[in-house]
Amino acid sequence: MNYQETVEFLYSKLPYFTRDGKSAIKKDLTNTIQLCEVLGNPQNKFKCIHIAGTNGKGSTSNMLSAILQANGYKTGLYTSPHLKDFRERIRVNGEMVSEQFVIDFTEKIAPYIDSIQPSFFEITVAMCFEYFAQQAIDIAVIETGLGGRLDSTNIITPVLSVITNIGKDHADLLGDTLDKIAFEKAGIIKDNIPVVIGESHPETAPVFIEKATSCSAPIYWAESNVKYYNTEIDSDLKGDYQQKNIVTVMQAVDCLNDLGFHLDQFKVGYALQNVRTLTQFRGRWEILGTAPKIVADTGHNAHGLTLVMEQLKREKYKQLHIVFGMVSDKDRGEVLPLLPKDAQYYFTKANLPRSLKPEKLLEDAEVYGLKGNCYESVELALNAAKQQADSNDLIFIGGSTFVVAEIL
Repeated sequence: MNYQETVEFLYSKLPYFTRDGKSAIKKDLTNTIQLCEVLGNPQNKFKCIHIAGTNGKGSTSNMLSAILQANGYKTGLYTSPHLKDFRERIRVNGEMVSEQFVIDFTEKIAPYIDSIQPSFFEITVAMCFEYFAQQAIDIAVIETGLGGRLDSTNIITPVLSVITNIGKDHADLLGDTLDKIAFEKAGIIKDNIPVVIGESHPETAPVFIEKATSCSAPIYWAESNVKYYNTEIDSDLKGDYQQKNIVTVMQAVDCLNDLGFHLDQFKVGYALQNVRTLTQFRGRWEILGTAPKIVADTGHNAHGLTLVMEQLKREKYKQLHIVFGMVSDKDRGEVLPLLPKDAQYYFTKANLPRSLKPEKLLEDAEVYGLKGNCYESVELALNAAKQQADSNDLIFIGGSTFVVAEIL
């Protein structure tokens, strides 16, 4: 198979959460363990940092990767989902995994697919571990996909664990309360391995303390680090909400230096101002146009969209236009009340089966006083917004990672 045929084979052969929803999620780590045993356990051949959290884990992962790269470490980065190209998930020093490696790996693992029956995500995790081992990296930054305790990435033993924050998302899989979700995220805390907690909360802090204590894992609360909290640190990742992620990252940097890494303060500052260049990170408060200003952000749950809406309130514009779509398994009752009533809405859907029909989204949105029209594609919705907007208006695109992906 060529590269395109290989990727289509993976999509069609394997359960895929983006397409299939929770039916694609496996309930334990058995498949990932078996896949990696076939490969000779490549996850044990390099150092790594493990990152979980409801929101901010992608930004945090990319910032830490940029910092390590800028300090001369050959750095692997595993994130999900991808926006445009499958290979975005697996990078070394900002460069995507090669098409040929994807082809070769798939050919190598294909004979085991019928017996192990892995998901798409489990295959990509094993692929990233094999690639990082082959590339002889110095360290990898590994972002969880969903949760932590039973996430496929959780077969690694990191030098540092990071949990960015806890909010309600994927309640049908992780639990319907913050402490239940925190329990799942806390599953990445390992024996004697330090853990950084980005944001504390009365419902979640006891969960982290109990888990860290049982593991004899040193715990660091980023919000308590007076060197960084309430200190604005410049970054090319715009959006005021990134300051919380930066505090988490700086606490992680302190921990890594304590562990024997040599992360120069000047190079740390340089990396934070050049994350997009160093890691090719996209989709977070990304400005796509001016006159009218066009901004896209992948925040897609109540916790993340609250931060994005706060950012929107600080923007100056004559009229706000919002191109908005959701996947069907998100809690619309938590998300829609967060959206501004004085905006003109262009309800749409990304091109995947899990997308909520725009007509249903409009019907639900009208209950909360939101007004707009329906469009069958993201492109049509954005074109309509551009036609309606004046030069001093603002167009925001969001609600779903996949809506933003189609624009990018």
